[in-house]
Parts: sequence; structure tokens; C-alpha cells
Amino acid sequence: MLIHPWDAPSDDTEWQQWLAAHDFGQLAGNGLPGDPPWVQPVHFAYDADRREVVTHLARPNPLWRALEADRSVLLSVVDDYTFIPGPWQAAVDVPPEHGVPTSFYAAVQLRCTAHLVDGPEEKAELLERQMAHFQPAGGSAPVTADGPPYGRMLSGIRGLRLEVTEVRAKFKYAGNKSREVQERIARRLAERDGPGDAAARAHQLRRMPADRD
Repeated sequence: MLIHPWDAPSDDTEWQQWLAAHDFGQLAGNGLPGDPPWVQPVHFAYDADRREVVTHLARPNPLWRALEADRSVLLSVVDDYTFIPGPWQAAVDVPPEHGVPTSFYAAVQLRCTAHLVDGPEEKAELLERQMAHFQPAGGSAPVTADGPPYGRMLSGIRGLRLEVTEVRAKFKYAGNKSREVQERIARRLAERDGPGDAAARAHQLRRMPADRD
């Protein structure tokens, strides 16, 4: 993923806060020799303090064979995206029809080492961490290795801890454009108000320098 300086996060807090609220992505692993790479859509919980991701998959998932052969994986998350028409992007001194269309989006890619979790106690603890993230209000029985209703189901899944070794993050929201052009884009996004426009506009306004000309 190409990251221009104006698209880079201001600090780790920016991408970590975004990732905490965007917990569904694509987990990609290298295929076995002769196979294509495997890509698995997955909900996950990111733990910034431990620098790891926790998730689980059904035991029959073919991704496990790939992970057993090669523990290097990439978790990719993309959201808050929208299309920006060319005229919106045109510099103030050129005809609108000369503007170049583009995409706005936020993306975080976590390069990880996968650790497979098969022990019942360890799987129960991993699931409890996920439940705390996704269902903090509770309402479900505790996950234990031998208690109902989940204990008997644990054999049907395998847990996965992803040790984060590298992070690449990008917030592509016209950071290289003049303030006048950025304000025009923000106005047009508000007027169009299509899917993704409000979230993209919020990122653009949040990242817009106060005195960019």
C-alpha cells in the first residue's frame, strides 16, 4: 500500500482509535505451494497494549492448512471510503473538467505472526476477550472450557492470536490539496450525502490543516 506523507497518520493513536471502531477485515495468508493466497473475512479484536489481534475460525476452514505451513499473515481493514468526482478536485486555476477523480478511504494493514490456539482453556479465554470487545453489555453466559452452553462447542473452532510485527496505516482525504479545494470537496460531500460521504467528510475536516493555502 502506497502511503504519501500527507496520507500518513499523525501518530499511532490516530490509527489505533480508528481500528478500535473498525473490527471487521480481510485476513490473508500465503497458500500452500501451487495454491493461491487465502483471504478470510473475519471479525477481530485488536489489543493495543499486547500488540495482538484475537479471533477464531471454524475448525474445517481451509485457511488453517495455510497457517500451519506459513505463519506470516496480513490483516487488512478498509472503510470510510467514497468516490470523489474529478470536478470537485480541480485546482482553482484550471477548468473543472480537468480535475482528476479519486477515492477517499481509511486503511490499516497489520502484518502479523499467527499463533494457533487449540487448548480448551486457552480458547475459552480468547473468546471471553472477544466477547468483552463485541458485547461489553453482557447478556450471554460466560465462556468456559467445560461449562454450558459453549464448552461443548469449543471443539468445533480453533483460536487465533495474531502477533503484530508491522503496521501500515493511511488516511487518504485530499491532504495534498489547497484549503479552498478541500473546503469545496467537503461542501460537495455534505450536499451529496451518499453512503460513506459523512464519514469521509469527517476525516477530511479532522485532518485539514488550519492554515493550508
